[in-house]
Amino acid sequence: QSEFVESGGGLVQPGGSLRLSCAASKLPLGYDGIGWFRRAPGKDHEGVSCINTSDGSTFYLDSVKGRFTISRDNATNTVYLQMNGLKVEDTGTYYCAKYLSGCYGYVAPNSWGQGTQVTVSS
Repeated sequence: QSEFVESGGGLVQPGGSLRLSCAASKLPLGYDGIGWFRRAPGKDHEGVSCINTSDGSTFYLDSVKGRFTISRDNATNTVYLQMNGLKVEDTGTYYCAKYLSGCYGYVAPNSWGQGTQVTVSS
């Protein structure tokens, strides 16, 4: 079952910005993480960022450090991914999912939604 709804993607030029939103259908468990992964055509999925529910600690893919920021709004059960300085290689479909036992864990099967498309092109 899908537990998240992703939105906020779009078409931007290199160097542009987007803010992705992840609306959760239910409160996550205190020891879980909520993160974003992406998949480009012809490539496998790639973890982008994650935030732990327990302590708010965050994790980022090396290639997005300094450009992307993950945050959460507990009042609305929403997780955001602010993406600045976008590059062509950031292109892909972005999904939000639950990471069992924290951000070092694995993605809960079928927890993600339809995803939101991010295209970075001139």
